[in-house]
Amino acid sequence: MKIAVLGAGMVGRTIAIDLSSSFDVTSIDKSEGSLTALKLYDPLFKTLQFDLTETDRYNTLLQPFDIVVAAVPGFMGYNTLKGIIEAGKSVIDISFSPEDMLSLDSLAKEKSVTAIVDCGVAPGMSNFILGRYNEEMKIENFECYVGGLPKIRKKPFEYKAPFSPVDVIEEYMRPARMKENGQIVTKTALSDIELMEFDEIGTLESFNTDGLRSILDTMGHIPNMKEKTLRYPGHANLIIALQRSGFFNTMPVSHQGQSVNPLSFTASILFNEWKLSPGEEEFTVMKVIVEGMKVNKHKKIIYSLLDRYDVNTQTSSMARSTGYTATAAVHLLANKIFDGIGVYPPEKIGSNKKCFEFVLNYLKQRNVVWRKEENLV
Repeated sequence: MKIAVLGAGMVGRTIAIDLSSSFDVTSIDKSEGSLTALKLYDPLFKTLQFDLTETDRYNTLLQPFDIVVAAVPGFMGYNTLKGIIEAGKSVIDISFSPEDMLSLDSLAKEKSVTAIVDCGVAPGMSNFILGRYNEEMKIENFECYVGGLPKIRKKPFEYKAPFSPVDVIEEYMRPARMKENGQIVTKTALSDIELMEFDEIGTLESFNTDGLRSILDTMGHIPNMKEKTLRYPGHANLIIALQRSGFFNTMPVSHQGQSVNPLSFTASILFNEWKLSPGEEEFTVMKVIVEGMKVNKHKKIIYSLLDRYDVNTQTSSMARSTGYTATAAVHLLANKIFDGIGVYPPEKIGSNKKCFEFVLNYLKQRNVVWRKEENLV
């Protein structure tokens, strides 16, 4: 079976390498440097240099492939996914784009393809967990806390981005939607800062971000839902200061006779400040909480993840926890464990116990281990 992986960045590269042990994989990207990194891993690795924004050429580009994985930056995500579906190819997508991916469901059904979207760690695994327990209990509350952080804290931001700083900044700017007492409410991103304790890590801060996405529609019966991002304490206030000072504005300003886009300028500065150095250790920490009634008892289910940089393979934890969730989904399609036609967010697939357990076991085999607690409340 032939697999195309669109995007050869840190996560896309991890996806391609993992899939290459089972499939005939080609990695496609515009960046020669990114593709060269795969050749350094294996000189025989198949790569193709191509501008993925040229979606009108996808019919020809993707014709040889059976399944496609989309691992492009968020701003490209929707058009890339649409182009793949229009080319008649089933796809696993991890792009955190602001558009509603479920709006492509009719197109996917028309083309008789499967599109599994938001299939990373969060959104992704958090959705799988919620979908599974929605089948077993009457859920009253869902919470997700997630962050990727460097092991070594460096002032002032104490943060490194495993993907484009522009995507991170957009996450910090986009209003956060959540459910409170049965109503969808919107709060400012970076609001409701609170301190939390995590085993082996210590104190982190959490704040509101817009991460619930599809479950606001697919799980609308759950009265309380929220997702919060985790950072080292103090990070949010630094970002708020930049935002209030105009560094994230998109309206050009004049500087020494030249027009400058503040957001583009800020992103270029932060690209170097936030870039993970080769071999730099980091970790992904996540906690998913599901509460509700199960067999006439009020129960709280907690899934926790602490995944660290893999020194042996030189793979970041964020690439592992995100990428391997996506590659598990590729196997779901390739092995016909899941064969629905249309656009599916992970919660719809996680509702199937066989699919859910397959993904958990697949991750465990790669030492991405989710730990479960179940308590009476």
